[in-house]
Amino acid sequence: MTSSSTATAIRPVLAEVVRSGFVEGHHRGSLVVLAADGGVELALGDPDAPVFPRSANKPMQAAAVLRAGLELSGERLALAAGSHSGEPFHLALVEKMLAEFELPATALQTPPDLPLDPVEAESYLAAGRVRDPLTMNCSGKHAAMLAACAVAGWPRQSYLDPAHPLQQLTREVVEAAGGERVTHVGTDGCGAPLMALSLTGLARAFRSFVLADPGTPERRVADAMRAHPEYVAGTRRPDTWLMRELPGTLAKMGAEAVQAVALPDGRALAFKVDDGATRALGPVLARALAHLGVSSPVLARIGDAPLLGGGERVGEIRAAF
Repeated sequence: MTSSSTATAIRPVLAEVVRSGFVEGHHRGSLVVLAADGGVELALGDPDAPVFPRSANKPMQAAAVLRAGLELSGERLALAAGSHSGEPFHLALVEKMLAEFELPATALQTPPDLPLDPVEAESYLAAGRVRDPLTMNCSGKHAAMLAACAVAGWPRQSYLDPAHPLQQLTREVVEAAGGERVTHVGTDGCGAPLMALSLTGLARAFRSFVLADPGTPERRVADAMRAHPEYVAGTRRPDTWLMRELPGTLAKMGAEAVQAVALPDGRALAFKVDDGATRALGPVLARALAHLGVSSPVLARIGDAPLLGGGERVGEIRAAF
């Protein structure tokens, strides 16, 4: 057995699947919780191993477009840092951002997709619409990247190349925020370069954004996300609920069951469920926030992950740490 498979085998159960009183499955992973002073308060599994944060890297990508000279604020900046649900107000703002910088929709190199939110996807299909690059949940980020290239005079066609000046700048921002070197660069689902960090580095990055000096790109991103969380996610998404109900909190999930959160005083957390099961995100997140001392009704809302049998609730996914 390799050292890598050994590390995976000993990672703890973060959540368990309980059906009709019977534990039928487990979700293992790694988690780190940082105290207000930045010290590690809780570490489960291997939080110092590199992972792909997926869309949890978007705040750093948004800070990079600001550092490239793009002027964004408010809902536009929140959308640039978000994974939108494909609700009408999301799509309208992406279109408006492209128009403001005289960019054609065809410049987007996001893959054609349906709205991320299942309710929105059903309405979208019922209206006879088809998959579209603009509808893909990362289109706000891509619109901002293209606009940054236009402002900086950088090539637009190659904006997703890891060697492109914007992506090199993004890497610098990721490494500075996380306090560690990027160990691997891959390709995210949207086609953008994806920079690996440890979960500890990811938690440090989110902590650095909420504690950054006012007016800096990092703080501007954090402030925009917290002021307009519905543009970071959507009206039916846990990141939105959390930032709405706990003022000053910065939250962003990523595909393959990654989550990062920072509280305004510098407490932070990050985790990844190894099997990528997003159904475990809410229960694990709620338990981790409770460990940080957070007490709010929103934790019950986020942590509730029912299992159905015959259309009725017969169990749940629940945290197991």
